[in-house]
Amino acid sequence: MRMRCRPDLQCAEYRNRPALPLSVRCPMATSSGCLHRGGGTSRRAGRGEPRAPMLMLMHAATPSRMIVFPSLQTSRPRPMSDAQARHAPLRIFDAVRALAFIGDLSMGQPTDHSPRTGWLAAQLAHAARFDASVCDTAREVALLRWSGCTANAAGFAQVFGDDVAIRAAMLEGRPGIAEAIGGAGVALIPLAQIHCEVSGEVARILGLSSATETALRHIFETWDGNGLPARLVHEQVPPAVSIVALAGDLDVFSRTYGIERAVELIGQRAGSRYPAMLVETAAREAPRWLAALEHMAPADLDAALATPDMQGATSAELIADVIDLKLPWMTGFSRSVAATAAACYGRLSPDEAARERVYRAGLIHGIGRAAVPNDVWNLPTRLPASAWEKVRLVPYWTERAGRQTGALGEAAVLASYAYERLDGSGYFRGAREAALTLEARVLAASLAWVALRSARPWRAALSDAAAAGQLQEEAACGRLCGEAVAALVTGGAPLLRRTATRQSPAGPRLSAREVDVLRAISRGASNKQVAQALAMSPSTVRTHVEKAFRKLECSTRAAATLKASALGLL
Repeated sequence: MRMRCRPDLQCAEYRNRPALPLSVRCPMATSSGCLHRGGGTSRRAGRGEPRAPMLMLMHAATPSRMIVFPSLQTSRPRPMSDAQARHAPLRIFDAVRALAFIGDLSMGQPTDHSPRTGWLAAQLAHAARFDASVCDTAREVALLRWSGCTANAAGFAQVFGDDVAIRAAMLEGRPGIAEAIGGAGVALIPLAQIHCEVSGEVARILGLSSATETALRHIFETWDGNGLPARLVHEQVPPAVSIVALAGDLDVFSRTYGIERAVELIGQRAGSRYPAMLVETAAREAPRWLAALEHMAPADLDAALATPDMQGATSAELIADVIDLKLPWMTGFSRSVAATAAACYGRLSPDEAARERVYRAGLIHGIGRAAVPNDVWNLPTRLPASAWEKVRLVPYWTERAGRQTGALGEAAVLASYAYERLDGSGYFRGAREAALTLEARVLAASLAWVALRSARPWRAALSDAAAAGQLQEEAACGRLCGEAVAALVTGGAPLLRRTATRQSPAGPRLSAREVDVLRAISRGASNKQVAQALAMSPSTVRTHVEKAFRKLECSTRAAATLKASALGLL
């Protein structure tokens, strides 16, 4: 169905969605319902609950099927070489800050929560007489502890509805949250496993220390052994985990309830969530630390957080991959937008610096998507006004991320124009033609092109001809740049330039069939759907999945997707 020129079609996903049967509108639908919805019964996870086997890991595309893998050793990558970092290289610290921003949005927290937690954690570690290496690990863990939030957002949405709101309520310990979770608590076990594995994989890809990676893989452990994912107890819990947990609680509780009540709340958790010794130190120093934070300039805070291990080079593609984990059907989307926009701009201008800026903007244009609950993105019909208000803030949050993340500043500002239109009907600024540079026009047109050419839960991907027709209509209406649209339509811009953030000759070698299966499940298809699409039996699909996971040394769909994307396999 061809679109008419209407201002209500400004979202990059072009949301003229008909109400379709579940089996049509959602590729993750099953006979028991849509995997982004609904419930099942479960029990509250937390202190005092019966212990559960922690090697039961959820395959995110098929929650009813658990895949068990033994612990696998992961080799540590060396820092990225200049050749490896040639595509959108940036300082590791800048990538970590962007990931911290995404994590804070995902948790429904102020966007300085993770940096504040990192500073408090370093102060606590120093005051408790831990050595410098633990202080550095605590800084890194605090900034990356929510980097797995996008990976399990679909699971939170399935069980609890609004994935952002429920996580904020849990983190802030709001009254009634235990009752609200109720019997769904057991679902937190596989969700925690997904989160921890992805966070650890992020640290590995960045080349951070094994101490940081280990702590992130156990970020929800508690001192009394009732944590997740491995029920570690007392000294088995990495010191940075306890330090960061206490520092994070101190920041959240002091903002929510005030310093006095915050000290009371962390005191109630002494000996259970974290060691009593740490609580004594934090309770004594909290007023002074929090007062110092309030007067600290952002640049000074960043300087205090940047550890030696975060001074090397990495790639902005990792940020794109973490962004896209939020919605399985968006796998590879940000990379595709970046590649398409860069190719399109290259046909219109010889300016290589601008072309690279467009490429990087395409990678990070979806940062603000983390602030919007998955149930909004998965709506199969037109968005209601309340949902649209949330969507319109996506580019705003992307710009804010850039302003807090040094080297990404220019690209983030450009990325925040991705949803603007020449006639002023776009968002969030409502900018008009005179305010939109060629870079912004190319990015907006490329984003629309890739969205139309990509499958969505409520529709199939459009053909080149159909997508071209819709873009040409948008240009004729004066909303998209005709020059950019012509370059896209006539130039045959690629949907994806495959680049690896850490490609290595020693990396895992998946068979062509394993890659096909992994690509399908990474986009949310169930084993049964993959079997039908690839003309093989479900048991054969399962065998390919297990082999791919073993080769990638992963045990969840999200972690396998992230690692495969980083290796250029998807």
